[in-house]
Amino acid sequence: MNVMGIRQVVLTCLMVALSAGQCFGAGFGIYEWSARGNALGGATVGRADDPSTIASNPAGITQLEGTQVLGGLTAIHPTMDVTVGSKTESNENSFESSWWIPGHFYLTHELNDHYWFGIGEFTRFGLGSVFDENWEGRYNSYEAIIRAASINPNIGIKFNDKFSMAFGLEAMYMNFDKSQKIKTPAGDVDFGVSGDDIGYGFNIAAHYKPCKYARIGLTYRSKVDMTIEGDAKFDNVSPLLPAVNKAVLTDGGVKGDITLPDMWLAGIAIYPTDKLSVEVGTVYTHWSTYDEMDMDFDNVATEKSSLGQAQPKNWKDTWRFNVGVEYAAMDWLDLRLGYVYDESPVRDSTIDYMVPANDRHIFGAGTGFKWDSWTLDLAYNYLMILDRDISAHGSVQDGDIDNGQAHMFSMSVGYKF
Repeated sequence: MNVMGIRQVVLTCLMVALSAGQCFGAGFGIYEWSARGNALGGATVGRADDPSTIASNPAGITQLEGTQVLGGLTAIHPTMDVTVGSKTESNENSFESSWWIPGHFYLTHELNDHYWFGIGEFTRFGLGSVFDENWEGRYNSYEAIIRAASINPNIGIKFNDKFSMAFGLEAMYMNFDKSQKIKTPAGDVDFGVSGDDIGYGFNIAAHYKPCKYARIGLTYRSKVDMTIEGDAKFDNVSPLLPAVNKAVLTDGGVKGDITLPDMWLAGIAIYPTDKLSVEVGTVYTHWSTYDEMDMDFDNVATEKSSLGQAQPKNWKDTWRFNVGVEYAAMDWLDLRLGYVYDESPVRDSTIDYMVPANDRHIFGAGTGFKWDSWTLDLAYNYLMILDRDISAHGSVQDGDIDNGQAHMFSMSVGYKF
C-alpha cells in the first residue's frame, strides 16, 4: 500500500472514531479516556491495570493477561456565562446548550511472556465554544469547534516482574471550524474558516513496581505538528460595499500551522491493603508551543488585510494535579473517588472568546462492576471553572467569565477473552 493509501485508511478510521466526539477542556486538552479513569480523576498512570492504560501509560499493558477490550463514551454538558462590557447593561451570554460525546476504545493482547500489543482510539484535544451569532463578542468569535481523535498502537516489553516499557506511534486527525462576524459600514459579514489534517507523533512509557505496595508510572507523548488546510468563506456581503472591500471578503483557500503540545504524565499508586489503593499524579503540558494562530489565505487581498495578520497566543506551560481512591467493597463491586486541579494555559494578555478558559476543579465518583469476563464502569464528574475577568485587547472586548461548569457522565464496558 502506498503512502496515500495508508493516509486514506488512517483518515477513514479516525473519522469513524470522531463521528460522536466533540469536547470541552482547559486550553483544549482532553483527558476523559475511560469511565474508571474519569472517576479516579485520571489517576491511572501508576495503576495502569486496565486496557485504557494505552492512553495514560501504555507500559501497563504488560499487566493484562490474554486479550482484553474496553470501549465506551463520555457525555459532557458544559455551560458558562460571559458578560461583555459593563454588567449594568443587558449583555450576559451563555454557551449554546449542547452535549459533546467523545468515545474511546482499547484492545490489548499478550503475545508471550515478554511482549504485548495494544491499540487505542481516544481524544486528547477538543473544544466546543458556541454562542448566539449576534452576541456582543461576535467580532472575535461566536463558534469555535476543534474535533480531534487519535489512533495509538503500542508494543509493551516486560523486562522482569518489576519493570516494563512501551513504545507507540500516534496518528491524530484534527478538524478546525471557527466563525465570527466582520463589522463593515454596510452591516455584519459572516466569516468562517474550516480545515483539517492528520499529524503524527510517538510515545514512550515506563512502569515500575518497587515493592508489593507501590507502582510508579511515567509517560511521554510527543508534540504533533499539523498543517490545517481548508476554506475561508464570507457570507452576507452587501452589494453596497466598495469593490476594494469586496476583494478582501472573497471565498478562497486557507491553511495554517499548529503544533499540538507534548506532555509528561506521572503517577504513584500506593496499596495500603489488598482492597484499597490511592494514587497521586500529575500531567505537565508544553502549551508554550501554541505561540500564535497564523492563517495564510490564497486570496492575496484577504492575506494582506487584517485577517491575514497572525494572532498572538503565547500560552504558558501548565500542571494538572490529580488524586484517585479506589476501594474493592466486594468481589464484584469497586467504589471510586477522584479530584483534579487543572491549570489554564491562557494568559490574560491573549485570552479571547474562542477559548474563554480559566483554572478548573474536577470532582469525580464512580463504580465498577465485574461478572465472569465482563466489566462495567460508570462515573460522574462535576467540572467547575473559576471566574475570570477579561481585559480588552485587539478584537477582544472587556468581559467576565462566570458560572463555568460541566456535568460529565461516562460509561465503559470491558471483556476479557
